[in-house]
Amino acid sequence: MAHWFHRNPLKATAPVSFNFYGVAGSPAANKICNDLRTTRARLLEMFTDVTCTPEIMKNATNAYFSVLQGFIVSLDGSTQENKMRFIQNFKWTDTLQGNTPSAQQDVVFELVSMAFNVAIWYTKFASRLAGKEKYEVHIPRLITPAEKGRDLEPRVIDAYIIQCQAEAQEVTIARAIELKHNATLIAALAFETANFYQKADHTLNTLEPECSSKWRKYLQLKQHFYMAYAYCYHGQTLLASDKCGEAIRSLQEAEKCYSRAESLCKEYRQTKGPGTTAKPSEQLFFLKLGGFIKNTLEKCQRENGFIYFHKVPDEAPQLELKASYGLAEPIPFELPLLSEQCTPEVYATFDLTKGAKHDKAKPKDEEVKPVKEPDLKPQKDTGCSIS
Repeated sequence: MAHWFHRNPLKATAPVSFNFYGVAGSPAANKICNDLRTTRARLLEMFTDVTCTPEIMKNATNAYFSVLQGFIVSLDGSTQENKMRFIQNFKWTDTLQGNTPSAQQDVVFELVSMAFNVAIWYTKFASRLAGKEKYEVHIPRLITPAEKGRDLEPRVIDAYIIQCQAEAQEVTIARAIELKHNATLIAALAFETANFYQKADHTLNTLEPECSSKWRKYLQLKQHFYMAYAYCYHGQTLLASDKCGEAIRSLQEAEKCYSRAESLCKEYRQTKGPGTTAKPSEQLFFLKLGGFIKNTLEKCQRENGFIYFHKVPDEAPQLELKASYGLAEPIPFELPLLSEQCTPEVYATFDLTKGAKHDKAKPKDEEVKPVKEPDLKPQKDTGCSIS
């Protein structure tokens, strides 16, 4: 199912040396700087390493964040800002803004930008991470507010979170179908998933079209696809309750939603914008639904012609479905504990009055190169088989 999901590109960042010569006034302080440089480099390598697993990514993230927090949290228990917070400049691109980076001389900006990239990596790994990171804690601390359409802007953050929840729930739907759960549950799950995609789409409706149109087309096609599922399985429930005329109308609405999803797939492929282009309409999971709707509708029409003789309503049934279980829940994200080497005694040896002599030889407008992501070839599509 590698081509089932739309994925925006990973964020890219400029190299950071953490060479605070003159400021770092002890071997322990120099070790912290060295650890920051090596753990950051290691974490960035993991984004493009095809052998990286969630466990490896978690360990690499914790290794960097545990030391990085030493430049953010107050080590003496006071309310004063950590004196090292604003010593280093960081550059990051945004997932929707091409290769033009934004920069802030703020370690909190580095923390939230890197955490954002880690979350995107998990979605690309198809683990359907729905964890709502503590962006709401750290982003308000930024001295420079996020610009409109940037990754740390609330609308973009919210859209990613909602999409993650929707895609996590897709796994539940596929498993419910595979295990032949009752049609009422599948219809309810599909309806709520469609609503997730609609909510994510509406979250982006005030962003500039040039950066959001492609992503929105993907969200819209998924919304209509799962509405087709909802009406299809709701039709089965109605038929089981001897409401054949209403079942036919529900299946007709499923056909309409499915046809709209097919059209949106074509529009999505033709729309320019950031991110890889998914191919949902070529996947067996997509194609099977079309045939399933057609066969179920024909069955309802046959039974209505031989048994029920019900009138088919003009209006589609109102879906007021609520899943009783199977909903995807966000996994809380916790920052690692502060590294043991980050003590008040060590940080007392950082002397900001001496001024850091780092990166002076490098040009200020250093190019931020895009992340070369591994080209993962899709495995054979099995429809909705969940391992």
